[in-house]
Amino acid sequence: MTIAPDDARRSASHLYRAMHDLVQSVDDTVPGRFEITKEGIVHDMTSPVGRHELTTLRLRKRLERVMPEEIVAHTGEPDVEDEPEGVMRRPDVMVIAEADMDVEGPVDPQAIMAVVEVVSRSSPDNDWVAKMRDYPLIGIPVYAVFDPRTGAGAVLTDIHATPAGPRYATRKDFVYGEDVTIGEWTIPTDGLPLYSGAPSAEPA
Repeated sequence: MTIAPDDARRSASHLYRAMHDLVQSVDDTVPGRFEITKEGIVHDMTSPVGRHELTTLRLRKRLERVMPEEIVAHTGEPDVEDEPEGVMRRPDVMVIAEADMDVEGPVDPQAIMAVVEVVSRSSPDNDWVAKMRDYPLIGIPVYAVFDPRTGAGAVLTDIHATPAGPRYATRKDFVYGEDVTIGEWTIPTDGLPLYSGAPSAEPA
């Protein structure tokens, strides 16, 4: 049997809506965070909660100190959704104009200036692999990853086309203690917590 492109798109859309409805039905009743990727539903337990959330808090505050008042480093809901691509994410921090958050439902990824993710100990590949694929796919121009397991991270920019789909062309690695530039703004990374048992990071 041959499936026409329009039929394939409708089938993919129905599958996405089914996953979306499932996520909405369990999101408030099951611990952790549910997101939808090109490979299906991801359940991130975001463990350990304390140091993950402390890292997110400190990054948000440091970004907002150097950004104009009309730009925010937002944490929490709403989700970022690109239904045609079948992706729904909830970044740890999204850099966005406050005016662009005045919407009903999910945020348009085209409105986002940058996304920051703090790697969770329970599912590091979600941040280092899946999101590195999904964010350029939906047009997020800057993706910054902070990894409390290692005290290091990377900032990815410059989306370009590849045979496997859109990917970031530029990656700048850093270790905690160095200043890091995310979009137009530079922040310090000293004093960010590490997960228990993680090696301490020293600037190169």
